[in-house]
Amino acid sequence: MLETIGDPWSLLIVRDLMFYGRKSFNEFLNAGEKIATNILADRLQRLESSGIVAKQRDSTDARRYVYRLTEKGIDLTPLLVDMILWSARHEKTAAPPKIVRKILSDRDSYIAEVRKEWASQS
Repeated sequence: MLETIGDPWSLLIVRDLMFYGRKSFNEFLNAGEKIATNILADRLQRLESSGIVAKQRDSTDARRYVYRLTEKGIDLTPLLVDMILWSARHEKTAAPPKIVRKILSDRDSYIAEVRKEWASQS
């Protein structure tokens, strides 16, 4: 698993897909972390090869691709939620306090909401 999502860039891509609704190369590129284009392309390809993300043509622009978490990818939700909670307890985090409170009040319901949102985008 660490060889697949253990580097920070892959984890940020999964986070962006899962929590921020980003789905295109340019959306990931402009997310603010300043990932280089070659690294982004490599990490997207690795995540796709490992079955964590799927790539398909954009329905509004056939020249572009969009990315989506697969079932295997969305199964990472509990892991990322726990990382958010750990960060909120021990580090400075960019996670919105409202989301952290929501997770703290009912972690399982929050995870179910993320999964439901993902399923509705199928």
